[in-house]
Amino acid sequence: MAAQRVLVVDDEPTVRDVVARYLERDGYVVREVGDGDEVAAAIESFRPDLVVLDVMLPGRSGLDVLRELGNRVPVILLTARTDETDRVLGLELGADDYVVKPFSPRELVARVRSVLRRSGAPTGTAVLTFDDLSIDLAAREVRVAGEVVALTAKEFDVLAHLASHPRQVFSRAQLLVAVWDSSPDYQDPATVTVHVRRVRNKIERDPEQPRWIATVWGVGYRFEP
Repeated sequence: MAAQRVLVVDDEPTVRDVVARYLERDGYVVREVGDGDEVAAAIESFRPDLVVLDVMLPGRSGLDVLRELGNRVPVILLTARTDETDRVLGLELGADDYVVKPFSPRELVARVRSVLRRSGAPTGTAVLTFDDLSIDLAAREVRVAGEVVALTAKEFDVLAHLASHPRQVFSRAQLLVAVWDSSPDYQDPATVTVHVRRVRNKIERDPEQPRWIATVWGVGYRFEP
């Protein structure tokens, strides 16, 4: 199997060098970019499996780059900002995960490994079908009324996990463990809230009165078959 490719985008050479060395030590092929305006060309030529993307960049900002990427490639944001609004905005724009600076390079590599594993590995062989909603676990494809719905890797994982356990209630902490391989000790549970909201916006006819993903107040979320 060919080594997976990671594009590291950060304007600090020291950060790029440390991240690249840890990723290469873990077996990844790495390319480094220091300017937001260089990202599009790097993605076109390098074809990364994942992008580690700093928010604060010269040229296009990390969030602008994220908007342009859409759902084409998994993204882990690097940010020195501690305000929850900035993290939530990145998730809303399609980021699969985030790491706040200063960070442990080992933790970042673990996050990269987790996102790539979940975005590239089949979660099963069945097609889950509920009325006009179908979830192909092997193809990682979701359809509503026959139309393909574009979900990010983490959005798919959240939906697939809930739908694979119909009517079972999962707290945000449990979903962090099951989907992100993380916990509230290391990651903000608001990450789960944001992803559930994004999934609802894409699969529900009325996200304010969801048919598929119900909120169990004070506990968590439940998939209604």
